[in-house]
Amino acid sequence: MATTIFKNGRIYTGDSRHLFVEAVVVRDGLVHDLGSDADMLLQYGRSDAQVIDLHGCTATPGLIDSHLHLGWLGLTFLQLDLRTARSKDEMLSLIRQKAEQTAANEWVQGFGWDENLFVDGGGIPTIEELDAVAPHCPIFLPRICGHANLVNSRALELCGYHPDIEVPAGGVIVRDSATGKPTGMLLETASNLITKHISKPGYETLKNSLRSSIRYAMEHGLTGAHTEDLRELNGLAQTYRLYDELVNGEGLGLRSHLLVYYPHMHELRDLNMTAGSGNSHVQIGAVKIFADGALGRRTAYLSAPYADDPTTSGYPVHEQEELTELVRQARELGMPIAVHTIGDKALEMVLDSLDQFPAVAYRDRLIHTQILRPDLLARLNHPNRIADIQPRFLAGDFPWVIDRVGEERIQHSYIWKTMMKQGIICAAGSDTPVEPINPLLGIHAAVTRKAPGEMHDGYLPQEKLTMEEALHLFTLGGAQVTNEDHVKGTLSRGKYADMTVYSRDLFAIDPDELLDTKVVMTVIGGKVVYNK
Repeated sequence: MATTIFKNGRIYTGDSRHLFVEAVVVRDGLVHDLGSDADMLLQYGRSDAQVIDLHGCTATPGLIDSHLHLGWLGLTFLQLDLRTARSKDEMLSLIRQKAEQTAANEWVQGFGWDENLFVDGGGIPTIEELDAVAPHCPIFLPRICGHANLVNSRALELCGYHPDIEVPAGGVIVRDSATGKPTGMLLETASNLITKHISKPGYETLKNSLRSSIRYAMEHGLTGAHTEDLRELNGLAQTYRLYDELVNGEGLGLRSHLLVYYPHMHELRDLNMTAGSGNSHVQIGAVKIFADGALGRRTAYLSAPYADDPTTSGYPVHEQEELTELVRQARELGMPIAVHTIGDKALEMVLDSLDQFPAVAYRDRLIHTQILRPDLLARLNHPNRIADIQPRFLAGDFPWVIDRVGEERIQHSYIWKTMMKQGIICAAGSDTPVEPINPLLGIHAAVTRKAPGEMHDGYLPQEKLTMEEALHLFTLGGAQVTNEDHVKGTLSRGKYADMTVYSRDLFAIDPDELLDTKVVMTVIGGKVVYNK
């Protein structure tokens, strides 16, 4: 029985029975024992034991991202990155440069633009401006949130656009109010009109890009990831195959929990799979559904109109009856659901649908839950429901979101401390590539309630989390989502030996020093999968 001893660390276990230890002993990928260096080396330090010195670094249970898109992240490595654009002119310049390197009728794909970061007040590029910088090739540019997309006239031509074209349910082609012509903005499912005309990358390209994103995740300290990839990786069978070959076959090791986008539910039946199918490293998760959009383009569905645009409250992706039918179909397969819900009205709709069905073996998750009414908190407080939050959204959304939803409603938004105090089970993720994958940025947002570089006490400072509470979201919380808290989420005897090791002591530094803290080692099942 191979033995590995991780010694000379300040190891936070998350287990109240022994909150900090110096050493962890691993056998067969599990925590066998833990305690002081002297005791562990005395009992297990035989000649055949491997000893790994942590050099006084702080370690925690392995970090788990409860909601991200590794397949999409991998593809962004191949696309035009617009996240750095700080003005409309800068964005158009980046598109022009890419278009000049692109052959006629070949697609320019990019992502990540955010008009809220533009300092020149120039607004979002018009379709005429997009045509001017890319006259010979079609472009498709999702916003940072993924719920709004920009296209040019060449893209519309290739998809056969005409004024009476049928738009997929839940989608909108934004048109100029005076002329009725498209502005180049497509919201939500309207993007399907475009994406079906873009050639999918081949299997090896997808595999290489996914390999890169898995390694990137582990370099940032993640030992587990709950990822939704079927749209990018071409269905359930191929997505599972890719993860199986990379994580199990190549031994990359990242514990990958695969969400199943709802149009692919039939594949679950065809492949005889259900939640929990797989092994400890690659496993089927919940059925992913969208209830609404995002706050950035006011497509999140609110109970009352937006404060900065009283003409709209956003809108649902599915009407109530259709949403309930999707939940019914998932339940027939014994599946939990994972629903994107940002607005309070969208959350109410999801809870109304869930209340009509008994719970299944695995927990349902309500992803984002950003805007909450007080009456919805009690309905979230349920042993089979998880609030799957993204703390880093706060850094990206404030202060503009205050104007968007209004001073009164913002008091019931991003209220993670209140949620946890009321007993709501919470887990945390990044939603990368919408936000950076680095979990330390999410932890920073949770404990400071501000963006990096801002000098104030935090937005809604009463909702600040302690370091222990923030780590709980990214460790035990991530295990509770999948009913795996008996095997991971803390460093306890008999659980997976998953650890994240840092360059600084998270419990001794000023929270802003998290921004300069690095992951120096990632350990999955006792195996060092990343070492800086």
